[in-house]
Amino acid sequence: MIRIRFCKIRIISFVIQNVCKHSIIVPAPLHFLSSTMTLFSPFVSSFSVDAISSSSICISSKLLLAPATVSLPIPGNLQSKVVTAKRLSGLEEAMRIKRERELGGTGKTHKKNRRPPLRCGKVSGQLPVPEHIPKPPYLSTNMLPELSSEQQIHNEEGIARMRAACELAARVLDHAGTLVRPSITTDEIDKAVHNMIIDAGAYPSPLGYGSFPKSVCTSVNECMCHGIPDSRQLQNGDIVNIDVTVYLNGYHGDTSKTFLCGKVDEQTKRLVKVTEECLERGIAACKDGANFKKIGKRISEHAENFGYGVVERFVGHGVGTIFHSEPVIMHHRNDKSGSMVEGQTFTIEPIITMGGIKCATWDDGWTTLTADGSIAAQFEHTLLITKTGAEILTKY
Repeated sequence: MIRIRFCKIRIISFVIQNVCKHSIIVPAPLHFLSSTMTLFSPFVSSFSVDAISSSSICISSKLLLAPATVSLPIPGNLQSKVVTAKRLSGLEEAMRIKRERELGGTGKTHKKNRRPPLRCGKVSGQLPVPEHIPKPPYLSTNMLPELSSEQQIHNEEGIARMRAACELAARVLDHAGTLVRPSITTDEIDKAVHNMIIDAGAYPSPLGYGSFPKSVCTSVNECMCHGIPDSRQLQNGDIVNIDVTVYLNGYHGDTSKTFLCGKVDEQTKRLVKVTEECLERGIAACKDGANFKKIGKRISEHAENFGYGVVERFVGHGVGTIFHSEPVIMHHRNDKSGSMVEGQTFTIEPIITMGGIKCATWDDGWTTLTADGSIAAQFEHTLLITKTGAEILTKY
């Protein structure tokens, strides 16, 4: 028996190659298949042929479908040849092209993270804070504080102090972003942030919060949030979220941004861009009297357009004289009751991933990564609700 592979009735040509590797291309003659054409269907992909010699012939086309078997006579002038052709799986090729187009277009299909998995570096000791700088009350315990039920709604003086704290946080974050480059360690970024905050007479809010050992959170690549700065050097192509919160004159200002390190691939750049757009769409849903659930709806709609995941575990929160309080701001679709009030301050801080939304936390109790190793990005602002919208207090 001689095996002949083909994919569809519309056969363009046969590639014929002899044992001496001399080859010719022979157009497929219609009469050659006339006696068996009725046996073919769109689901035929292979057939067998009786032959006098032990020669073989292979017919390939653009699309590989289900196999079937028929018998055909071989023309005499082909019986002395060993005829082969490279089998092309058109279905596999079509799927490959489809994936490439999606990756270069809508982004609805994403490559897995090919970077080495994130590893913990050496964590240096806690940096000192001058005695004269006022400290937040949670430093009296190593326990993680409970979410306060007290809504952060401010009078004019409170709003002025919130603006000052948030403006400082935004300046510190902007400076931290200028430091992002290959070879710098996140520990070095932490030191720069720490010094800038205390030089302004403020306290770095993360330091000592539930025993957190550093003054800023630095979350690299697949780290969703709460990354602890350490000795790991940033690599070319990394992304890093820097989360800054300052405590100034009794008020917290909270903000974060994902920065690109060196030359970042287009797929990751798109994730970062879309994540920032998700934050913007969430903010656009805010004003006095608006329902909190609109924030998650707007964010989810935009992220889903690109096939991204919206992390549910981590939420926005009220912020002001208290670091974390009600309301809880969900970034995914939800049925949370409640509406916004003029003078209220809270954060929106969506985490968007290329893959799944499940997470895994390291033994340090803080560093939280995507369970599937996919890249994640995050942006955050502190907002003040007004009658007609929301004022971004931490505008970069």
